Amino acid sequence: MEQPALRHGDGTAVPQARPSFARRWLRRLLWLGVLIAVLPVLQVLALRFIDPPFSTFMAIRQVEAWTGGERDFNLYYQWRDFDRIASSLPVSMIAAEDQNFASHRGFDLDAIEKARAHNASGGRMRGASTISQQTAKNLFLWGGRSWVRKGLEGYYTLLIETLWPKTRILEVYVNVAEFGDGIYGAQAAAKRHFGKDAAQLSAGESARLAAVLPSPQRYNASRPGPYVQRRAQWIQRNARQIGGESYLEALK
Repeated sequence: MEQPALRHGDGTAVPQARPSFARRWLRRLLWLGVLIAVLPVLQVLALRFIDPPFSTFMAIRQVEAWTGGERDFNLYYQWRDFDRIASSLPVSMIAAEDQNFASHRGFDLDAIEKARAHNASGGRMRGASTISQQTAKNLFLWGGRSWVRKGLEGYYTLLIETLWPKTRILEVYVNVAEFGDGIYGAQAAAKRHFGKDAAQLSAGESARLAAVLPSPQRYNASRPGPYVQRRAQWIQRNARQIGGESYLEALK
């Protein structure tokens, strides 16, 4: 029910106080903060059950092609459920990038400390991103090293680890990871590099796909140079050491 206007004794209306300019903007900023905090929660919660039709990395690469005049560019992406992908591929990706995936909660503190010490010594720069962090970055964010992006990556990583089971994190990562220029996910990678379905990948082919992940636009899984060959052999040894397919069973 609308409240009656206040009036003076002579019957004239009492002017209503209006929020100050600063107060109005403070209120807007508070609502913006709530939106920024809640929107990622809704995104992550929805994608626990809905397979993503694309990732931010895919969208950015497509826009780059359009604006850069790359008329021959094609983006390849086709979702495959976890049980329709050869188990050797997710095992190889864990062996290559995140052997503590099953036990950490999104951030591998030991790996971060080792990377910090290594980088401080002046050697080749080494990262310590987990599969959870890379999933957050590839799916929702963009490349680069800004503090804003790293902060958002950390927030999305916490949400993913809280709202998704480990098997869902790995399923999404295997489907959105880049395996070549415009080639995203296990099915597209298997088709483009080896002419077969993702379910038919061999252990060696899976290791070669995992081997190009540090720089998928530089290295080629179907035409591997010495670096990819050596790295693929190292990945296969690591995959056996962590237990192979039994590692995936422990995630369930």
